[in-house]
Amino acid sequence: MRALSTMVPENLRSLRHYPRGHLAGDVLAGLLVAALAVPQSLGYAAVAGVPLVVGLWTLPPALLAYAVLGSSKVLFVGPVSTVSVLSGSIVRVLSGGDPAAAVGLTSGLAVVAGLVLVVAGVLRLGWVAQFLSEPIVTGFVAGLVVLIVVGEVPALAGLPAPTGSLGDRLVALLHGIGGFDGLTLAVGAVALLVLFGGQRLAPRVPWSLVVLVGGVLVSGQAGLAGRGVRTVGSVPGGLPVPRLPDVDPHLLSGLVTGGVAIAAVAVAEGLAAVRLFSAEDVDARTDDRELVAHGAANLASGAFGGMGVGGSLSKTAANASAGAWTQLSGITAALATLGFLVAATGLLADLPRTVLSAVVIRAVWGLVHPRAFSRYRRLRRNDFVAAVVALVGVLVLGPLNGLLVAVAQSVLGLVYRSVQVRVDEMGRVEDEKAAWGSLRSDPTRRTYRGVVVVRPDGPLFWANASTVLAQVERMALDRRARDGGATLVLDLEATNQMDATTCDRLAHLVRALRRRDVDVQLVRVLADVRGVLERSGLVDELGPHHLWHSIAAGVKAARGTFGG
Repeated sequence: MRALSTMVPENLRSLRHYPRGHLAGDVLAGLLVAALAVPQSLGYAAVAGVPLVVGLWTLPPALLAYAVLGSSKVLFVGPVSTVSVLSGSIVRVLSGGDPAAAVGLTSGLAVVAGLVLVVAGVLRLGWVAQFLSEPIVTGFVAGLVVLIVVGEVPALAGLPAPTGSLGDRLVALLHGIGGFDGLTLAVGAVALLVLFGGQRLAPRVPWSLVVLVGGVLVSGQAGLAGRGVRTVGSVPGGLPVPRLPDVDPHLLSGLVTGGVAIAAVAVAEGLAAVRLFSAEDVDARTDDRELVAHGAANLASGAFGGMGVGGSLSKTAANASAGAWTQLSGITAALATLGFLVAATGLLADLPRTVLSAVVIRAVWGLVHPRAFSRYRRLRRNDFVAAVVALVGVLVLGPLNGLLVAVAQSVLGLVYRSVQVRVDEMGRVEDEKAAWGSLRSDPTRRTYRGVVVVRPDGPLFWANASTVLAQVERMALDRRARDGGATLVLDLEATNQMDATTCDRLAHLVRALRRRDVDVQLVRVLADVRGVLERSGLVDELGPHHLWHSIAAGVKAARGTFGG
């Protein structure tokens, strides 16, 4: 808890001594990012299956909470595509299609995710986030983008939104494609053209805001609502107020499971953005601090009726490029959103829903990186497989189950690779003092009669100890048969921890070899490993002069035992 208490004064202290020369850059960056975030938050609320105003309620508390606790000076925290679609998919299952229940469940998911992240940060569990590797996140996000685009295409064309799995929705979309509304599709197509084309011509212009304002003006002047184009309708205004999420107690187990998934997804993109835009500030404590800060942002959002949040790569990039220096840019964006809630939500009534779909599609489109898949395939097959499993898992099983399958595949792959430890016989490197290397890479390296030096190229632990030590035993007995006797010199440098199972297997190896007149010398035994061996009694069983700091010392002792 002490770490948590020191975060608040640090950020507040930096704002108290704020350099005035940064004020213009922070304020302008905050206003620009707010112009990007407000229309996208409306779209993400629609993706999450809740009223549009929920997206606006989310921004101020999340931004202010992160400004107080976050480690990054430019990270933008708010509704993001990954969290929104995951939240929507979970809520649809839990709510059974009840719109009133969806609002409470969405805020409840944010609160649970926030609690999970804060507890994880306080307990210093930031290392857990490393299981969401970059390939997994890449595949997961690509799958979410496909789901989002497929979900927004019907609204873009004025078609009813299909339900069910991705396959069911695609079939329904193909069957109903002839019933599209021409005017709705034309408005959406123009909006997409402006968004994509404008971004290429003038990247720093907030084209989402331009399209939003243009859509409202054109719709009102042309009376699009009366000509069959679906509009957003009334959006309530006013400041967000604290409220407890209204959740059926019978749904708490599903809420907790979903909250954990949202916590994992929310922090994954946020940590990626922190590392990308605050590389000079990242140290061993950053992940834990970011867990707490992201958790506080989710808690604050949920407490004010908002939805789950995460760090946004795209808006963080916009914030940094616009000249943001400190968290004051996020505070400015929060204040701008509050002003919009108080004074301008009534302007959204005439906004065509198809324009909102175009904003969402443009926002998520840049999150897909096909070249990343090619790079993974070129660099390492396992990373490519992890990305593809995440992508296919999301498309076939849905966001939550797809993510779990991808993480499980990655962890199983890690365990499998840990078990595949190779045992190398070592030889002395000529013309280098006390240097030893694998005979596999250079068979001419020097060996000594009656002495076999072996080194596992990975750590020994309970899952691989039996297999690896069986290889070691065979190599020692082979040398005994060839030379008429042998001493095993076992290099344990790659093993930095020793569990009880591995210790027992090692003791069994020592006894089995000694029964066959093969002595054992252990070399380069790290302090933690030696401590376990001492407490187990194996060091006493080996006897004095059987543990050495170097291979050379162990070989010298072995040659003395063997007789030269």
